[in-house]
Amino acid sequence: MRRGAMRRTLLAVFAHPDDESFATGGTLARYAQAGVRVVLACATRGEAGIVHEEGVPPPKDMGKVREEELRCACRVLGVEELRFLDYRDSGIAGAPDNDHPRALIRADPEEVVSRIVALFREFRPEVVVTFGPDGGYGHPDHIAIHNHTRVAWERADALERPPRKLYYLARPRGALRRLRLKMWELGLIDRPPDEEEIERFGLPDDQVTTQLDIRPYLEVKRQALRCHRTQLPPNSPWLRLPPEEMVELWGYEWFTLASGRGVSFGGAEDDLFAGLE
Repeated sequence: MRRGAMRRTLLAVFAHPDDESFATGGTLARYAQAGVRVVLACATRGEAGIVHEEGVPPPKDMGKVREEELRCACRVLGVEELRFLDYRDSGIAGAPDNDHPRALIRADPEEVVSRIVALFREFRPEVVVTFGPDGGYGHPDHIAIHNHTRVAWERADALERPPRKLYYLARPRGALRRLRLKMWELGLIDRPPDEEEIERFGLPDDQVTTQLDIRPYLEVKRQALRCHRTQLPPNSPWLRLPPEEMVELWGYEWFTLASGRGVSFGGAEDDLFAGLE
């Protein structure tokens, strides 16, 4: 960063506690350690989550517990500002939580968009990261926060300093196929790669614009995941992977540059801030 230059800011907009660590833990840690101000907006507190450790009863206030888990992960990753949009976890498609009056999927779109635009105005991020149109794996809240963030990006044209680059999470089909095969070989999943799922949840490799090398930050990502104890218990095989397997499974995080302001895409990127002065 040039002497006297304004500090760069990255804003990640997600739906639930743990989205930030699973999807972008290495990315957030990488930029935080490089001196970028990393801001996280979380739409809900994960109230509809379940405890994934066998024999452990759910807490009385899941939202409060998961908020504390998220704050723990933010400290580990180096996130400087955490803002909740104060909606409720809608749960998976068809769940009773879908009908809760404060569920994110029932929220007034104009209200959600205005809250995200307010974050653009307050923090002036150059880069914004969120889910792609499929929400990663089709979760209704993930799709909702994608839609609201995309509209907020469009509305940001009216701001004095709008964001410059909008990225969606991406998984190239080739890498996703290799990942699923390795997970099956390690016993992390109970069946080999399903080509229909690969096609549904992965992107053609040539549509993935940006690959970030997060190998130096894998241990930070693992420690952030440890914070989410209700979602990833201590005995999870994911947390017990040897370092060489961690590198193979989690060594990179991918994105698609969805839109840019005054930025020309000149080929494959290895930096979310590429092309910015």
